[in-house]
Amino acid sequence: MFARIARRYDAANRLLSGGVDQWWRRRLVKTVRSIEPRDVLDLATGSGDVAFALARALPATAKITGMDFCQPMLDQAIAKQEGMAKPGADISFLPGDGLALPCPDGSFDAVTVSFGLRNMADRHRALSEMRRVLRPGGRVHVLEFSQPYAWFRPIYYFYTKRVLPTIAGWLTGDRAAYDYLNASIEAYPGHAEMSEELKKAGFREVSAARLTLGIVALHTGTA
Repeated sequence: MFARIARRYDAANRLLSGGVDQWWRRRLVKTVRSIEPRDVLDLATGSGDVAFALARALPATAKITGMDFCQPMLDQAIAKQEGMAKPGADISFLPGDGLALPCPDGSFDAVTVSFGLRNMADRHRALSEMRRVLRPGGRVHVLEFSQPYAWFRPIYYFYTKRVLPTIAGWLTGDRAAYDYLNASIEAYPGHAEMSEELKKAGFREVSAARLTLGIVALHTGTA
């Protein structure tokens, strides 16, 4: 599915979120930058937006690995990288499955995943893998859709069910992918439940910041 929409993925994100997705990612990057990591894994990196933002924000000595199991999405990230000046920190884009990361234990100071955990077939296994590849004291940063404030839910779900798939279908030619998006958002746990999942995976000092009326949450935890 992601392979089918890879070439229009960025444009669809900008349009369907009204550009707010960029602000969400800036919040993520600011949180990561505060811990001054040397080695960062950006999991489900997609077209590389978070990896590039991290590279601009972190010192040139930092190393960033963007990983995704959808090669056409990685191809988009690599094409962007080839067309831009070196943004700062080094970035490598590699294929990898979030349920079986091809990385040794304790490889990273930070793991980020932006709108990708929702698509993992087994969230607990994915979170456990993230914890495994973090060094002791390393931090996970999960930016993901969540459940909005109760009063806003009817408006939000009208948009995601009725409006969003129509616009996305016109833009990408693949309405089915965005019908899936709506279904996956509606089925995803709220911020409190997601915090508990992080704890069950072995993370401590777990926190969640609700953004934009609760439709997105930024979760963090320490390995």
